[in-house]
Amino acid sequence: MNQVYEKLEKCLACVREKTDFVPEVALVLGSGLGDYADEMKVECTVDYKDIEGFPVSTAPGHVGRFVFGYVGEKKVVCMQGRVHYYEGYDITDVVLPIRLMGLMGAKILFLTNASGGIRTGFHAGDLMLITDQISFFVPSPLRGENIGELGVRFPDMSNIYDDDLQMILRRTAADIGVALKEGVYIQTKGPNYESPAEINFCRTIGADAVGMSTACEAIAANHMGMKIVGVSCISNLAAGISPTPLSEQEVIDAGKKVAPIFTKLVTESIQRF
Repeated sequence: MNQVYEKLEKCLACVREKTDFVPEVALVLGSGLGDYADEMKVECTVDYKDIEGFPVSTAPGHVGRFVFGYVGEKKVVCMQGRVHYYEGYDITDVVLPIRLMGLMGAKILFLTNASGGIRTGFHAGDLMLITDQISFFVPSPLRGENIGELGVRFPDMSNIYDDDLQMILRRTAADIGVALKEGVYIQTKGPNYESPAEINFCRTIGADAVGMSTACEAIAANHMGMKIVGVSCISNLAAGISPTPLSEQEVIDAGKKVAPIFTKLVTESIQRF
């Protein structure tokens, strides 16, 4: 058996020893947005450290646990803290939580993150619907032997972010009065922030926001046949655009500031899925 898939099955068995909850939606909470889990009707939680072989998040502001519960009538598993490539994990470990939630039963993946705004006119606190992504700065999570139990060798990436789910978010945002920008997200390796020249390059190739997560997760989920939607919280302006030095605290603070409108958008959208 493929070693990556074998590890996945062991993690799934460990979770199933703790809960038989079968989610419909998987939600990943980005930096500064982890408090959203407090809005759910929680059934149970499982700490990452209690899952054998599971990578543990070390990023600031990431709690490090699965939260199982309800958003309205929808059954949701929420990642309160994600794993990043810059933490030193292999890319297959970075996407292991996404694949695990898919194996738990989730058919929809709702990705959120904090990012640096590249496009002119973006401001800290803006919410951006991710319409497409650029991921070639980080290794593909599909590199190596294909896991046939999850998907095909050469999956199509023409429509990573589901059109129907995007439309739900647009309509929801309009209905509840939330301003929702749109754009292309690019993932870089981190943990250092990008140089002004690198940001200029990202803008040139079509990126509107930059961060250190999400794109590799979307590839892994798309490979499994999950439907994906993503929202990026613009936490700061990227290097060369921002008049001040960048900091991780700025990212966390911006996430907390936008949390009320983020909560409204996520809650209402999930109920409409």
